[in-house]
Amino acid sequence: MKVLVIGSGAREHALVRCLLRDPEVSEVHAAPGNAGIAADVAVHSVVADQPEAVADLAARLGADLVVVGPEGPLVAGVTDAVKARGIACFGPSGRAAKLEGSKAFAKDVMAAAGVPTAMAVVCESRAQAEDALDRFGAPYVVKDDGLAAGKGVVVTDDRAAALAHAEACGRVVIEEYLDGPEVSLFCVTDGRVAVPLTPAQDFKRAYDGDEGPNTGGMGAYTPLPWAPAGLVDDVMARVVQPTIDEMLRRGIPFAGLLYAGLALTSRGVRVVEFNARFGDPETQAVLARLRSGLGGLLRAAATGTLAQHPEPVWQDGAAVTVVVAAHGYPASPRTGDPIGGLAEAAAVKGVEVLHAGTRLSPEGTVVSSGGRVLSVTAAGEDIDEARSRAYEAVGHITLDGSHYRTDIALQRR
Repeated sequence: MKVLVIGSGAREHALVRCLLRDPEVSEVHAAPGNAGIAADVAVHSVVADQPEAVADLAARLGADLVVVGPEGPLVAGVTDAVKARGIACFGPSGRAAKLEGSKAFAKDVMAAAGVPTAMAVVCESRAQAEDALDRFGAPYVVKDDGLAAGKGVVVTDDRAAALAHAEACGRVVIEEYLDGPEVSLFCVTDGRVAVPLTPAQDFKRAYDGDEGPNTGGMGAYTPLPWAPAGLVDDVMARVVQPTIDEMLRRGIPFAGLLYAGLALTSRGVRVVEFNARFGDPETQAVLARLRSGLGGLLRAAATGTLAQHPEPVWQDGAAVTVVVAAHGYPASPRTGDPIGGLAEAAAVKGVEVLHAGTRLSPEGTVVSSGGRVLSVTAAGEDIDEARSRAYEAVGHITLDGSHYRTDIALQRR
């Protein structure tokens, strides 16, 4: 099987590495990739959210499977264009990806499917936003209705800041605050059958102690030893399968990766959000523990044969991912800084250094090119060992002005 991975982040680097470990996969390509991905596989220049350009590339390469990483290309309809060429593609159609592309649409689907989630109001004016903020009270939760690269949500006790975010976004969903720890559950689905991967937890705030602004994610770990027994079965029965069934009923089958962001509240499980693709940085930790083949699993989902495919097999132990971010991230990340210590970091036992915002300079050195620069992922016999290895590796990396959280997976709840 020849596989083409679309995207340029650490999530895509993790997908590439996992596919390379799969004996069913003979060849892996990526587009557009980054400096780290380019060191592992052939990369190709393409604008990822231009459906016909991606489809042309897949056809030219003779790809057997295309795996779309980011949400933007999915919402733009890349899967539709690739499938129109007779090529299997892992990722929902443009219409189905609206489950992530519009928070309001997702709320409507959940309401119809009876999926437990936060009470919410869709607001399109300042007056509507003010009424909703007063109705729900602090902490205020304001979500951009459209795609925002994981940074469109503001949770604050400051009403003025919440209102300012609502006005800046235009159309927003304002909802009740959900207490309790959050869990990310990825489910591979062919539109009828769904298979869960191992749950993970990510850390969204920029700084230690969950301080600072929201980010795309500063780290993650898996598994979750504190999670209630039967959590995955409960979520599959009450959240995932009803959502997939409702999308099918609407004539918009959802095939690909359904990411359920969950809050374990005092009143039970509630959906915080749905995403239509692998999450970043949870994917880096989750795939570090996958021991069965990823390529066959994704192809089964893309071809409607998931019911006949074996269940995923997981390695014992744990995995922890720590994100190294650029100076100024998330507000105004600085780019072009040289990165050192990559080989030393990768030499730490159990560690993979996965590239996100990196590129090669004209002189051939690796430099930063985005906000989240690297995901340092470590596997270990338990969370403590994985965490220790990850931070040992991070200690070898040099990037002027960079920052990372020092408390990833330290408190587990």
